[in-house]
Amino acid sequence: QVQLVESGGGLVHPGGSLRLSCKAPRTITSVFNTYVMGWYRQAPGKQRELVATITSDRSTRYADSVKNRFTISRDNSQKKVHLQMNNLKPEDTAVYYCNADRLGGLDNHWGQGTQVTVSS
Repeated sequence: QVQLVESGGGLVHPGGSLRLSCKAPRTITSVFNTYVMGWYRQAPGKQRELVATITSDRSTRYADSVKNRFTISRDNSQKKVHLQMNNLKPEDTAVYYCNADRLGGLDNHWGQGTQVTVSS
C-alpha cells in the first residue's frame, strides 16, 4: 500500500514554530507533480479537518483558523511537501496527516500521521 511519510512533529510552547515534512514513496514519485498535496489534522474527539492544500501549479488553500500563521509549500524535485507552522496555539494540538490526491479522489494516499502538541 502506498504510504506517505511525515516528520517534524513534536512538543512546542504556545507562540512557537514547527515545520512538518512529507515524503512521497517511490511508487508515486514519477507522477508526484500531478498530485494535489495537503495537510489535514485530527484532534482527540474531533473529525479530521483540512489544514492546507497546494496544487501542482502551487495554488494554495488554507483553513481560516491557520491563515497567516501556516504556510504550505512543495518541492517537486525532492518529492516533498512542507507545512511551516508559526505562532502555534494550544488548539493546533492534533495528529497531522499528509495527503496526496489526484483524479478527483480516485488516486488518494495518506501518511501515518505525526503528533503536534502545543502546551506550556
